[in-house]
Amino acid sequence: MKRFWLGITAAAVVSACGGDTFNNSGTPENPVAPTPTVPEAIAGDVTSVSYDQANQTLTVTGSQLDNTPFEAVYTRNTALDVPGYEAYTTQDGSLDRHFTAYAQERDGVYATVVGGGPQFNSVIMGASFGRDGTYTAPDASQDGLGLVSYAGNYVGILNTEGDGNDLLPVTAGTSDDIRPTQIAEITGVIFINADFADNSINGIVYDRVLADSGTTLEDLSLFPGTITANGTFDGEVRLGSTQTVGTYAGIFGGTDASALAGALNVSNHISGGSGEALEYGVFVLAQCGTANADAVCNQPQP
Repeated sequence: MKRFWLGITAAAVVSACGGDTFNNSGTPENPVAPTPTVPEAIAGDVTSVSYDQANQTLTVTGSQLDNTPFEAVYTRNTALDVPGYEAYTTQDGSLDRHFTAYAQERDGVYATVVGGGPQFNSVIMGASFGRDGTYTAPDASQDGLGLVSYAGNYVGILNTEGDGNDLLPVTAGTSDDIRPTQIAEITGVIFINADFADNSINGIVYDRVLADSGTTLEDLSLFPGTITANGTFDGEVRLGSTQTVGTYAGIFGGTDASALAGALNVSNHISGGSGEALEYGVFVLAQCGTANADAVCNQPQP
């Protein structure tokens, strides 16, 4: 459980616990080796997640106090959807903590981010990702196939309160000291280059906006990281070229790494509040040149 960050104003800068694999429900037709454990820094308060995109169900294990029993089933909440991601929520009662989760799946890889709004001077947050389909890396020995790009939308949660529009009603006069809040969301766009010839990866999260206020936030640079033989990757997140603010990690999936899913955890990266900003976010992206590629991939030359 983490302390919450008192909210940023419109004048803001323009700009963990153990983890386990993100377990998608169902049996894959062409299984690969089990997904490696999600790094602790990324998992936060999330132990595991079961996401069934077809049936619109999401179950989270490990988030404290989100519901009873400890394994909580979240409800699909289309009103909170953001571009590229499905929203799920849970709140057991009017004075219980409200949780928001965002999830997406593509080509056998998936990711989710979960956050409970600030209450009693703390927040509960975490993220996860995984793969349950096939995976092969592009053939780096052939010219032009080793270096590939991925693009799409990013969604994150910030340890401050959002607009509260999804909260259950409370009795008039209820003290603010015990009222739950709804966590704030961040949206953005992400672009990643991966080089399977030297097994390196880097990218950027840009056009970042605090959804409830429209406040623009600073870009996050995904500094060069390493791709493993199993198709996982990780690296540092920085502001500009020198200030390390967190880490990112993820996994490739599909034939010739047709998609990737990942998550990041950053802190102390936003000015304008009275405390330490903490953000978890996820991204599930199609490779440029595939049928599901983002529009930004349509450049004059491939």
